[in-house]
Amino acid sequence: MTHSKADINRGLWLGLLGIVIFSVTLPMTRLAVGTPDAPQMSGVFIAMGRAVVAAGLSIFFLLATRAPLPRRVDLLPLAVTAAGVVMGFPLLTSMAMRHVEAVHASVIVGILPLATAAVAAVLHRQRPSLSFWLCAGLGSGLVVAFAMLRSGPPGGGLGLQLADALLLLAMLCAAVGYAYGARLSQHMRAEHVICWVLVMSLPLTLPLSVMSWPASPVHTAAWWGFSYLAVFSMWLGFFAWYRGLALGGTVRVSQVQLVQPFLSMLFAVPLLGERLDAVTVGFGVAVIATVFIGKKMPVHPGASAALPGVR
Repeated sequence: MTHSKADINRGLWLGLLGIVIFSVTLPMTRLAVGTPDAPQMSGVFIAMGRAVVAAGLSIFFLLATRAPLPRRVDLLPLAVTAAGVVMGFPLLTSMAMRHVEAVHASVIVGILPLATAAVAAVLHRQRPSLSFWLCAGLGSGLVVAFAMLRSGPPGGGLGLQLADALLLLAMLCAAVGYAYGARLSQHMRAEHVICWVLVMSLPLTLPLSVMSWPASPVHTAAWWGFSYLAVFSMWLGFFAWYRGLALGGTVRVSQVQLVQPFLSMLFAVPLLGERLDAVTVGFGVAVIATVFIGKKMPVHPGASAALPGVR
């Protein structure tokens, strides 16, 4: 699929807008879920509730735009996308963010571009080069090393807490959801992809959100964080992101993901009062460097590749 220069430029700007919106997700999740000493909403309510709010907005949008029903062949990809970006990523990150700071989690998120590219390569039956897999392995190793270094016992040593494992699983879920969503956006209106995904998820998200409604009052700031997650992270961000991928091509536009960890760190400082240190910034730079190099490594199309390029 060829893209005009104008479409590429629009795609890059829309992709960057989507990434800026997503960059605030971790700080807002931390704000909504609270800390072990001052817990707010449960991870289940945040994940399911934000999807319900976004689904309600989606119903109005689908009706207003007279969206056609998804084709039968698209139902399975939509379900896989839902499993990744509606169920898996929000639930796992919401559970993890009570126990780690947003700055810490931002380094883990740094591996997402390579994870998405790897999933897309499998999805489109492509053959990444050995150098690509070496970069992916190095980046993953850096993320795990950072998590173990920061999660070790107070007296020194290495360790890996459950929250880090949940974040790593969340990255895999997001990678699957991004890759399948980008594929659907090649023949569906980009905004309709996330809307149908959210509406299809309602039979699960609605009862789970009702069952997990906060039993005690929570701070107003937590509700503001939840509102951002529902309207922006779960809905409008995907409008810009999937539209950007469709216009500019997944290979080009996905490069803007490289700035997401640093933006998340910067947002966490004023929003949560967290602090940056040299070790965190150093690991963040190292992870992004491996991602940048890895994205430049050749990925060869297979004999029956569904789409050109990888995400």
